[in-house]
Amino acid sequence: MRAWIVYESMFGNTRTIAERIGDGMVPDAEVTVLRVGEVIGRSLDDVDLVVVGGPTHAHGMSRHASRASAAEQAGKDRDLTLDVDADGPGLREWFDALGQVDGIRAAAFDTRVDAPEILTGHASHGIAKRLRRHEFELVAEPESFLVDKHNALVHGEDDRAAEWGEAVVAATLVA
Repeated sequence: MRAWIVYESMFGNTRTIAERIGDGMVPDAEVTVLRVGEVIGRSLDDVDLVVVGGPTHAHGMSRHASRASAAEQAGKDRDLTLDVDADGPGLREWFDALGQVDGIRAAAFDTRVDAPEILTGHASHGIAKRLRRHEFELVAEPESFLVDKHNALVHGEDDRAAEWGEAVVAATLVA
């Protein structure tokens, strides 16, 4: 099985989670982890599973304005470093450029602040909705991975991401 993990990341947490999800998928899948800017315009013809994730901004998927705000925040806080491609296209732009797919299996994840969902929202639900709209077949419920108020992954989230990746592959093989 060939799997792509497509992610958008501002400060590296979503990238780390994407990589750990990929670790959990091996050896049952040939995994390629790709920044969203690397997949715009690329064909999904040879892909069996697409796992898509991004950071939660303003209760949902990032927008150009929220990415610009995050970049501004990084400029003021020397503890924050922008990820490669942070100022490039995001998941919304990829979905806007993506045509219909024919039943490729998929899963959605996000990173969000460790706080009640009512306060933070979660990008994974919007990602899942867009995946369905493009006729992907979801094999798992959307999942959130948590960061603390200092923008560091909560202890154990990277291991939980690998476990989730393993479960997503298992669900794909059964489906």
